[in-house]
Amino acid sequence: MTSEITLFVNPTAGRGRGARAARPAASALRDAGFSVRTILGENAEDAAARARAAVADGTGALIAVGGDGMANLALQAVVGTGTPLGLVATGTGNDFARALGMPLREPAAAGRMIADALKCGRVRDIDLGRVGDRWFATVLASGFDSRVNDRGNRMRLPAGRFRYDLAMVAELAAFRPFPYRITLDGGDVHEVEATLVAVGNGSSYGGGMRICPGADLTDGLFDITVVGDCGRATLLRVFPAVYRGTHVEHPEVTVFRAARVELAAAEITGYADGEPLGPLPLSAHCVRGAVRVVGP
Repeated sequence: MTSEITLFVNPTAGRGRGARAARPAASALRDAGFSVRTILGENAEDAAARARAAVADGTGALIAVGGDGMANLALQAVVGTGTPLGLVATGTGNDFARALGMPLREPAAAGRMIADALKCGRVRDIDLGRVGDRWFATVLASGFDSRVNDRGNRMRLPAGRFRYDLAMVAELAAFRPFPYRITLDGGDVHEVEATLVAVGNGSSYGGGMRICPGADLTDGLFDITVVGDCGRATLLRVFPAVYRGTHVEHPEVTVFRAARVELAAAEITGYADGEPLGPLPLSAHCVRGAVRVVGP
């Protein structure tokens, strides 16, 4: 492996933490003997093009500095290339880094861990989800949670996570279950009234909400969590359990496992790794060993 590696930086992640985090992460990598190149983009399209170019030029690793959105952008550049992906998690959610066991909001520690892993050859292949030509690492969300995202993205104020808290309150006021058609592995069909359906390659989204607590990054299968028609009061009681992953014990929650899932529902947007994929219907495939990652 070449000793030159690339930091792929989102300067706006975590209200500017991305730019600040790049410096201690780069210092830790240089102290370990690596030559570090930093790339930024003027926008998402430009950043993605620069990341693909760095990979094509033979960088020894692509290290995403930012949150889950930046990690998702980096994924698109490294899938299928054999170039290892590392994460310096500085965003709001950081669920991909959490799944890999990387330090959260500790850029120097993350840089040291990545340097040690690269020197020791501590890389591994993990599964990814694929929807069309888009790849995702953690969870494809749809239903109530994606409607909250839709509403929060339309709001100009307030800034930060409080915007999504307000969006959740507004969506609860208008809450209703959604009729879904869920097709597993091309044959097993479930037509249900559901609050949400989450397709997990990883276990968590939204900054540690363990919506698919049994998901395994290396088993070639999704865990598909279906929260049924539970009503507002029940939803409010069940919601806190998502952080512990114990919501799956509730009788209105069902978990399926499949390598392929098709979701169909009217007026629902799918989000993967927190990024919009587009309206349902969507078909997602779990691709075994799709990307090489650096980790503990």
